[in-house]
Amino acid sequence: MAVLSVSRRTVARSVRALGVVSASAALAIGVAGNAAACNISEFSAEAKCDGDKGIITVTDKDPAGVPATITVFLQDKQVGQQVVKGTREGTTITFEEDWKPNAEYRIHVEAKPYVNEDIKGNLTTPDTGCKKDEEQPPAEEPEPTPSQSSTTPAEEPEQPAPSASESESESTAPAAETSNNAPSPAGESNLAETGADSNTGLIAGVAAALVAVGGGAVFFGMRRRGANSTS
Repeated sequence: MAVLSVSRRTVARSVRALGVVSASAALAIGVAGNAAACNISEFSAEAKCDGDKGIITVTDKDPAGVPATITVFLQDKQVGQQVVKGTREGTTITFEEDWKPNAEYRIHVEAKPYVNEDIKGNLTTPDTGCKKDEEQPPAEEPEPTPSQSSTTPAEEPEQPAPSASESESESTAPAAETSNNAPSPAGESNLAETGADSNTGLIAGVAAALVAVGGGAVFFGMRRRGANSTS
């Protein structure tokens, strides 16, 4: 009986010790799980490009796999909301957001009852956007300026300037011809040829008068002679 009672006491003590160890292990596992789920550093966000479209990705590296609600804000305006269940390797979710360069987003994580806060440090987008600058049409090349030979008629070669002697001869020649060809007054030419002075006209007038008188006398004489002969 004594041996049996000792064995029972030993078994009871062993069971108690095993219970304490099991409880301690469960508590340690629970504490470790709680610590892992409550660590906001397991969540990360990044702004990327999908072709020419902007996206925001959030990765959850939670070994416990506690579901978490991820909400993205831009200047307190909600952009999108999704639920993620993390893994040790990490689970990534994507928000389609046509973000602008140097924009700032706030990422909020809620994993009840462990986490309810923003990811440390807001997300700032890159300096360059996803959309490439539209291809500018090639600059129009200026039309080639036509050469002077094609636009303006060829200039005639300049004539050499006449020498001083030629210019003098050309300028004096017309004057000489004019002096030779110009008719001179009749009176002046007669005077020049005969050498008479201004009395020549008076003498000619007197001679004409005498001729007239002589002619009249001859006429009357012949008429008188004819009258006598008839009588």
